[in-house]
Amino acid sequence: MSTNTPPNEKAGLPLGGDTAYVPSHDDEKKVVADSIGSDSDDSHQYVSGEVFARGGQHQYYEPIAEYEGRHRYDPAAQWTEAEEKRLIRRLDYKICTWVCLMFFALQLDRGNIQQALSDNLLKDLNLTTDDYNYGQTIFYLCFLSAELPSQMISKKLGPDVWIPIQMVSWSVVAICQCRLTGKSTFYATRALLGLIEGGFIPDVVLYLSYFYKSKELPIRLSFFWGAYISTFIISAFLAYGILHLRGHNGWAGWQWMFALEGGLTAIIGILSWFYLPPSPTQTASWFRGKDGWFSEREEVIMVNRILRDDPGKGGMHNRQGLTLGLLWEALKDFDLWPIYLLGLTWSIPQQQVSSYLTLNLKQLGFDTFETNLLTIPGYFLFLLQLIFWTWVSEKINNRFLIVLMCQFYMLPLVIALEVLPDSASPWAWYAPSALLVGYPYIHAILVSLTSRNAGTVRTRTVGSALYNMCVQASNIVSSNIYKKKDKPFYRTGNKVLLALIAWNVVWIVCNKSYYIWRNKKRAAQWDALSQAEKDHYLSTTKDEGSKRLDFRFAH
Repeated sequence: MSTNTPPNEKAGLPLGGDTAYVPSHDDEKKVVADSIGSDSDDSHQYVSGEVFARGGQHQYYEPIAEYEGRHRYDPAAQWTEAEEKRLIRRLDYKICTWVCLMFFALQLDRGNIQQALSDNLLKDLNLTTDDYNYGQTIFYLCFLSAELPSQMISKKLGPDVWIPIQMVSWSVVAICQCRLTGKSTFYATRALLGLIEGGFIPDVVLYLSYFYKSKELPIRLSFFWGAYISTFIISAFLAYGILHLRGHNGWAGWQWMFALEGGLTAIIGILSWFYLPPSPTQTASWFRGKDGWFSEREEVIMVNRILRDDPGKGGMHNRQGLTLGLLWEALKDFDLWPIYLLGLTWSIPQQQVSSYLTLNLKQLGFDTFETNLLTIPGYFLFLLQLIFWTWVSEKINNRFLIVLMCQFYMLPLVIALEVLPDSASPWAWYAPSALLVGYPYIHAILVSLTSRNAGTVRTRTVGSALYNMCVQASNIVSSNIYKKKDKPFYRTGNKVLLALIAWNVVWIVCNKSYYIWRNKKRAAQWDALSQAEKDHYLSTTKDEGSKRLDFRFAH
């Protein structure tokens, strides 16, 4: 293999640019070709012309001895672009697809309460709309309170172990919902589901970060949340069939739905226990094959491409828990708090309309089965916009611009709901509601942005949980905006949603401005150093992750 630097590649930067780190050398020496060879015909198309995206010599960024991929670490390794693309496709097939299936199971059990509403769940249990709101508040309170403890357990046991345990546990509770008798059992199952399901999403984000680079993560997370919204579409069809079982064996349709869909989740959870590998270099097992999924060369590529993109991933192994000291260090990373606070409010205008969609459609005169089918167009639009705008955010390298656009998309639709006359036709009310359900969902962008700007494994672990806790807290707020006394058109609630959109616009601009300011300030400090001072800093600094002078925040 030739060691010539690829055309148009600046020394110190890997192909693709857009790194979170700036190089310390203007003219790095070429690395030595790897000794494990390549069967590719595209050996002239290098992916790696530099040891690390940060720049500098490899000894500055060596992973710890306990790192699970340490035996595949090779600072001299090179590979072709074609090889890496093939490997990413295999990761998508092996890892991303299964993760999406697990999220499908989560949302099936978390979201089927909406289909149950269309089958007269509240009437059967003698509950009011406010009782339902309180139940959802209990669920989200328990969900967010479990986020951080779940991440701590996941980091110690490994996501591959903890996630299947979560899935089987919540499937048992989901099945038990078929025996709900009233307010107390409704509240109890809401609480248990929240406690067990809480932490699943940040656990999965941490798990995916073991396999994907920072620029690859957003689109994979869009697939992840694509599975989330696909669940609404599929569950609408499932509900259409299952709810017709009302009256069989004396059960309501919603009882059959909770039992059958909970059982499906249990099966997926059990299979996940055997299927999920701990890391790219630990795929061999009796279930996955004694030789594992990847060759030695593929493991070398996976480990080194991840570490060159983010050397901080080599700072902990995948069975290493967080101490209270490390937890505190991650909690006080103030540079991530603007994103956390944005998570509290950005999605509330859509959440409120979406969570009440089936109830509102019933109030507009649609029957149970029409109501469930009418949810599908909005969810399909949601899926298309999710993947498209996540891709655009990376293509134009501007995340907060897309986040801002989301708010301007919602603004005229909420205004329409506020100004429509009471006498408007059901279809006039349905149109803006369906378009709101299908809004540009930028959650994948913000989750990946939190992961990228974390800089270290510990901060990524805690940051993913904290951001998702803020999002779940927003669910608590949103579930209490539409009040019983404000039905059926919720005029007061819609005014609150408009005020929140205005606040979101201001705070998004503040986020963008903050990270630009932080990067400029740090760049000025870095550029003021001589080359010798930069090398000395890299070899002696105790700064970690996003606190390093050579780190740049994505925005």
